[in-house]
Amino acid sequence: MTLDAQDLTALWLTLKLALVSTLVLLVIGTPLGWWLATTRRRMRPLVDAMVSLPLVLPPTVLGFYLLLLLGPRGPIGQLMTTLGGQPLAFTFAGLVIGSVVYSLPFVVQPIRDGFLSVGPGPMEAAATLGAGPRDRFFKVALPLARRGFLTAATLGFAHTLGEFGVVLMIGGNIPGETRVLSIAIYDHVETLAYGQAHLMSAGLLLLSFGLLLVVHLVNRRYSGVRT
Repeated sequence: MTLDAQDLTALWLTLKLALVSTLVLLVIGTPLGWWLATTRRRMRPLVDAMVSLPLVLPPTVLGFYLLLLLGPRGPIGQLMTTLGGQPLAFTFAGLVIGSVVYSLPFVVQPIRDGFLSVGPGPMEAAATLGAGPRDRFFKVALPLARRGFLTAATLGFAHTLGEFGVVLMIGGNIPGETRVLSIAIYDHVETLAYGQAHLMSAGLLLLSFGLLLVVHLVNRRYSGVRT
């Protein structure tokens, strides 16, 4: 019972998608998490609810509306065509966009909580010592919130690995382009190739468990609890 070339390609594509999506999510999630942790504006609950929406929205619904946006008749798809490109639906770039939107709360919320755990004390102390806003952010807030960033990166990566509904809606099943592991597992189950499906599913299960175990151990360490 081994994986064929297409399955190995799906594995590589899944890891690539998870890595790229996690990096993009960290770039987007850092300023967004900081804003949510520090702002007092009235629109904060609205933004927080929009970030959290993928937690309760069915993946197929989210994928459907992303397909409308990224497809050839959607505003983003038409813009890409006007600029001389191609619509982003059924492309790897489209998968990245879908993964970023779907995994956004799994990255933004830990980062926001990490900044909240810093509290005003260290920031005020740095300000009294003459540190400007930029120095306070990069030299005080970011280092003290590293636990939140580690949790965010781990959860974002793990969550992207198992996506199915969103990637199927906006990516389809194109070998070498959009066929990720979750789609490959579904294909094997449909053809009653349970051996390959089991092998791939068990690999994802062990990897996801290991990533969550890392998050748990790190949280215990920073909480001062001996493991």
